[in-house]
Amino acid sequence: MRLRFAPSPTGYLHVGGARTALYNWLLARQSGGSFILRIEDTDLSRSTEEAIEAIMTDLRWLGLDWDEGPDAGGEHWPYRQTGRYALYHEAALRLLREGHAYRCFCSPEELKERREAALREGRNPMYDRRCRSIPEGEAQRLEEEGRPYALRFRVPEEGETAVRDLIRGEVVFRNREIEDFVLLRNDGTPTYNLAVVVDDIDMRITHVVRGDDHLSNTPKQLLIYHALGKEPPAFAHLPMIVGTDGKPLSKRHGDVAVGYYREAGFLPEAMINFLALLGWSLDDSTTIMDRETLVANFGLERVSSKPAVWDTDKLYWMNAQYIMAMDEEGLAEAIRPFLVREGLLAEGDGEGMERLRRAVPLIRERIKVLADAVPLLAFLFREVETAEDSREFLEGDENRAVLREAGKRLLELERFDAESIESALRAMVEGMGLKPRKAFQPIRVAVTGSKVSPPLFESMELLGRERCLQRIARALEGSERRGSRVR
Repeated sequence: MRLRFAPSPTGYLHVGGARTALYNWLLARQSGGSFILRIEDTDLSRSTEEAIEAIMTDLRWLGLDWDEGPDAGGEHWPYRQTGRYALYHEAALRLLREGHAYRCFCSPEELKERREAALREGRNPMYDRRCRSIPEGEAQRLEEEGRPYALRFRVPEEGETAVRDLIRGEVVFRNREIEDFVLLRNDGTPTYNLAVVVDDIDMRITHVVRGDDHLSNTPKQLLIYHALGKEPPAFAHLPMIVGTDGKPLSKRHGDVAVGYYREAGFLPEAMINFLALLGWSLDDSTTIMDRETLVANFGLERVSSKPAVWDTDKLYWMNAQYIMAMDEEGLAEAIRPFLVREGLLAEGDGEGMERLRRAVPLIRERIKVLADAVPLLAFLFREVETAEDSREFLEGDENRAVLREAGKRLLELERFDAESIESALRAMVEGMGLKPRKAFQPIRVAVTGSKVSPPLFESMELLGRERCLQRIARALEGSERRGSRVR
């Protein structure tokens, strides 16, 4: 099998596009075939080099490697449509020569005016085939005079075009309802329908697996295949992805760019697992599946034609399951870039990495995405500023008494480990006649800067005696200073 993913680099990689890329990649890997990345960049006004690089970055993050593509080479180079114009023009001129296409001299302004008039009158706004009947000799004369023209495909006026879809079965289109579509615009640039067919023929694509928003293009493409005398590939149109409200997935449902999920700290394996289940299932119960299981079992026969629901809560849950399954070393390495990004950990900081490894067991069950680790662990890597909503736990005579006594007890400890810290502080609380939960909160805020943190005693062990005592002293000093100003 030879399959391709052919994004248009006019923006970010949408999660729907990532699902399409994944399904193509799975089929290629399962069959021992080829997965091809082709950049469809003929929209010159909107395509950018930055978008191309961003798409490739996201695909690499997902682990969807390609066998042929812009940076991988291959016998069908180049893999960008802007470098393949000669092929498109050759095919278009053949279609014109053999009577499957004709020159259309209608200006964009005339076409717009006729479309608007048709809409006002309740008619189908498709092209009225006005130039179809121009004799070839006259068309050549107008061309020689320098009249701009587009090249349109001559769609049969009778009969039907049937799309045999591997997911939806046979879908039939009446030819009279298919517009004489443009192959080459009047500036010579190819349209999508021509370019995609020429590319798929040249690259020997055997299966076209894409979103169902392309289903309406398929009869047009089949007509081109037949006119060129080429066998079309097998087609499979994937179900639409919708939000929990049943409407097509868009920004109103939250972030839909793969890059957002990468930056937020989702794991690529969790993302792959989640995307695979958007329209496909292994059975009626299995949810968590690794990449090898997907490659071994994926098939279009279990892809549903019904819309797939993007459930963000399920994605967060699934990512948390993958985090829980990681070993400590792997999770520490995965979190490291997020701490580096925030300036909390320097590249090559061995001591900091060791602290991170020891902290991982404390937060594993508290994070759903890797970025969640940053606020939980920041206190271990920089001096703290007490959060505004936590400052109240440092005020008042009782809280100050707790901090003073805690400092004394911690100073006297022979061993500064979690067990010893807990024993000393619980004995202190009991001696002061306070409830542990209330008494420990001033210590937590002083040491971590927040009322929410990893387990207190283990956090203090990681921080070390000297830094704990310094922070308690600083918090106490600030509280006493504020208290004296109030009095």
